[in-house]
Amino acid sequence: MTARVALVTGAGRGIGREIARRLSGEGLRVALVARDRDQLARTASGCAGATMVLPADVTEPEAAEHVHAEIERTWGPVEVLVAGAGAGHSARLERTTDADWQRMLDLNLTAPFRFVRRAVPAMRDAGWGRIVVVASSAAHIGEPYIAAYTASKHGVLGLVRSAAAELARTGVTVNAVCPGYVDTPMTEATIANIVASSGRSPEQAREALERKQPIGRLITPAEVADAVWFCVASSAVTGQAINVDGGAVQ
Repeated sequence: MTARVALVTGAGRGIGREIARRLSGEGLRVALVARDRDQLARTASGCAGATMVLPADVTEPEAAEHVHAEIERTWGPVEVLVAGAGAGHSARLERTTDADWQRMLDLNLTAPFRFVRRAVPAMRDAGWGRIVVVASSAAHIGEPYIAAYTASKHGVLGLVRSAAAELARTGVTVNAVCPGYVDTPMTEATIANIVASSGRSPEQAREALERKQPIGRLITPAEVADAVWFCVASSAVTGQAINVDGGAVQ
């Protein structure tokens, strides 16, 4: 893997930051994409090797083209793509607006599709490539109050499976990593939403999320990064949804 070119979206913090640092530690050159340049700089400061900071809003229609083109000018084609950018939304069905729905689809489904679509031709030509999408345990099951988020994650898992089937004989693997509740800023936002809507304390809200996982705790970003690295390192695993949720989905 030494000196292969990787691209990680959502690399500014949380899971994406940990994935970027893990790939860098394994010897890859890592292009870091997120909206916040300062957050990307902090990610880069913790990487072991060469990085490229590329601030971008992945929901913009031309973002995938612009990001890939910049990487290609400097390092060559992307060989490892990790689509880690994402966000959640919680509301009752009747309070989920069209804008809420579209925002979840744009970020969690359409953006990964565009980045995968842009990466595939060079990978196919090279006869080698790794694509990993950070999905969610919500890609498998439905829970109350997260209809838009769940629909987007179900959709992106369908994208992964279809792309894996199409590319199976090309040397390109496509997998999803499906975390449960991870100890990240996104989960902190979920806790704040629970507090605001239920009157529970932050400690009670956090404990409720921990109880959703049989191991009784939140997943760490490093544990998700381990699963991503497994998908990158393996040539025989493709079309899979790797659950990192403490046994919640079996």
